[in-house]
Amino acid sequence: MDGTEATRRNCAKTPESGTLLDSGENQSGSKDRVTLKKEIGLMSACAIIIGNIIGSGIFISPKGVLEHAGSVGFSLIVWVLGGGICALGSMCYAELGVTIPKSGGDYSYVTEIFGGLVGFLLLWSAVWIMYPTTLAVIALTFSNYVLQPAFPNCLPPYIATRLLSTICILLLTWVNCSSVRWATRIQDFFTVGKLLALVLIIVVGLVQICKGHYDALEPQTAFEFIRDPSVGQIALAFLQASFAFSGWNFLNYVTEEVVEPRKNLPRAIYISIPLVTLVYTLTNIAYFSSMTPEELLASNAVAVTFGEKLLGMFSWVMPISVALSTFGGINGYLFTSSRLCFSGAREGHLPYLLAMIHMKNCTPIPALLVCCTATIVILCIGETHNLINYVSFINYLSYGVTIAGLLYYRWKKPKLVRPIKVNLLIPISYLVFWAVLLGFSLYSEPVVCGMGLVIMLTGVPIYFIGVHWSEKPRWIYSAVECVTYLGQKLCYVVFPQDDPSETEPLTENTEKSEL
Repeated sequence: MDGTEATRRNCAKTPESGTLLDSGENQSGSKDRVTLKKEIGLMSACAIIIGNIIGSGIFISPKGVLEHAGSVGFSLIVWVLGGGICALGSMCYAELGVTIPKSGGDYSYVTEIFGGLVGFLLLWSAVWIMYPTTLAVIALTFSNYVLQPAFPNCLPPYIATRLLSTICILLLTWVNCSSVRWATRIQDFFTVGKLLALVLIIVVGLVQICKGHYDALEPQTAFEFIRDPSVGQIALAFLQASFAFSGWNFLNYVTEEVVEPRKNLPRAIYISIPLVTLVYTLTNIAYFSSMTPEELLASNAVAVTFGEKLLGMFSWVMPISVALSTFGGINGYLFTSSRLCFSGAREGHLPYLLAMIHMKNCTPIPALLVCCTATIVILCIGETHNLINYVSFINYLSYGVTIAGLLYYRWKKPKLVRPIKVNLLIPISYLVFWAVLLGFSLYSEPVVCGMGLVIMLTGVPIYFIGVHWSEKPRWIYSAVECVTYLGQKLCYVVFPQDDPSETEPLTENTEKSEL
């Protein structure tokens, strides 16, 4: 890891000099610019947001939300409020996304606003823990649902689930390395598929309600608490719901590949978040139309239990639908998390090899391989579900820091042109909720939340040694240069030829939209 300009200059030398490949002209002599291609239109942008949010969360989190909320009625309130909070956050990210139109999402905004150390800490926890863990959980959910019909009376074997998860991740990594268009088409297709699966659950649930099967949803029953409610448990219920909603900010990670990002980024956000909130709420209502709270808490696969009770001989539809949903979720997470690695390397916070793209396919192959490898390592370590609370805590922490950055940026650069400028009550409301949630989460689960903080803070010494220390011995630069050159030859990658005007904040007067 090296954040100095010396390495970047070395990386611009030509192959004839015995150092690194340059992107100035490809080997066929073409003058075409090698850069990330803008191939994400409005539909694909919506598919990325919806596809990343609807992964395994809606099939895992209902149990955790109900367990911590304590009653059916309050768990439904948590789902609605969770979507509302995501909507507030997404409005703030829309402003940041069009004001600082760089790929990388939270990391790019925080680095621009607060500087390198804070940005690096977000990058560190996201690249090595947050996204690999989330990918591993989604991949394991995929393999469990695929293998469940073969092992109807027991859990699928440990080795089988890990092997199938690994094969799935490797396949989708290959697709993402081959073509951005292939990856977005897969995302579009599986997003439609997962929405249809949830629509099936909702329709069957509404039929049950029309038949009078809604005992658990009647007000006098819905608010019967399984245990005495506490503020700490409610905070943990919101953390569980946040895992199901995680991914709402992922379009901001690929801003530079969005067609007309200053128009399509906010449009996609405003279409996708309300749609997902509605679908999630109706899905949970459907669950409770056919399952008692005790049955839902006892189920390890809520959608499968739902299908077994209501679909009869067609119950096999549910595990296949969930598998398709999680498959699309894996693709979306790989696509967006690799762009985070790419953005971090471009800023000098990760090895520069990760900032390079394939000369023909224009895909960030080294960044994709790092994401794939980190996920497989997490899969091999062992049980990953215990890390969900760590991930949710770090997620919320990064959201809060980013939205606090929006307020600071307003104060720091008040005259900067903002095509979208949200009302100040929106980020303030989000931050009030954020502070209360994290405070009570720390109080209720100090070890879990403390571990999340420790994971993030381990990046401090790494930053000062790898990035801030500029006078490293010459042999370190030589070693980095050799590894980078070898990686370029193996992956056939070069530095992209970016157009600075596409990633710099606007300086000319532009029509603003006040939300």
